[in-house]
Amino acid sequence: MFISEFIDYLFLEKKYSKHTVTAYKADLLSFFEFYEIEYEGAKVIEANYSQIRFWIVNLVDDGVSNRTVNRKVSSLKAYYRFLLKVGQIDKTPLLKHRALKESKKLQVPFSLQEVQDVLSILTDKEDYESVRDRLIVELFYATGIRRIELVDLKISDIDLANKQIKVLGKRNKERYLPLLSSVCETIKTYLVLRSDLVIESEVSFLFLTKKGVKIYETLVYRVINSYFSKASSKVKKSPHILRHSFATHLLNEGANLNAVKELLGHSSLAATQVYTHHSVSQLSKVYKQSHPRNKK
Repeated sequence: MFISEFIDYLFLEKKYSKHTVTAYKADLLSFFEFYEIEYEGAKVIEANYSQIRFWIVNLVDDGVSNRTVNRKVSSLKAYYRFLLKVGQIDKTPLLKHRALKESKKLQVPFSLQEVQDVLSILTDKEDYESVRDRLIVELFYATGIRRIELVDLKISDIDLANKQIKVLGKRNKERYLPLLSSVCETIKTYLVLRSDLVIESEVSFLFLTKKGVKIYETLVYRVINSYFSKASSKVKKSPHILRHSFATHLLNEGANLNAVKELLGHSSLAATQVYTHHSVSQLSKVYKQSHPRNKK
């Protein structure tokens, strides 16, 4: 993979600091690990842009900021430019890559009141789509599940007796998530209504349209955006923001960061730490309100 040669090149020719070179190496190893898992037997030196873009998409979906993703891709660009320089490749796979836009604003989670307002709107309706949409909102907020994980849920993944669901996450990693009693009750109501649908195929999937076919990611986005538009003035109203709210609210209530990491299905704490900003803000507020020295 010529990594040692690349590191020497950064040290000796580019005159980069030890800290910078260490960061480059960490970024490369992150990509190499992903590539070897996803494309077993393939050589990193032969990676194409489509494969690299898949890595980028996974980083973004894991909650890694655009700024960090751009830094990692920049490290990979430097690596492939080096391979080009020493004649190991004919062209770099990242030649036409455009950096992700870096937002200066943090993603703002929904407040507890906003979530409750949306659930109140859906509670008053008992038709199939309304109950289904309520369950979608409840599952996002109660488990922090990803959008694609929710879409792919099967009835067999639901264990009402033990109040848990089985989720198939990235790289086919399974994790079990606890369910609140209220969510279990919504599931029971939903399954009764679902049984009245005319289902020609995809009968194993939990969430279906009223025509009896598996729901899709765009539909899930529309559901979240539509209902939260009625209760929130925030710019972004998406399934990911609801997942963000799940993590932030847990941390605000004192949940352990490692526990939240496992619930979210993150592979590292770095991906989970993106949710700690609002928790720190909450802690600061409590601190200022409670510390005896601040009352003088």
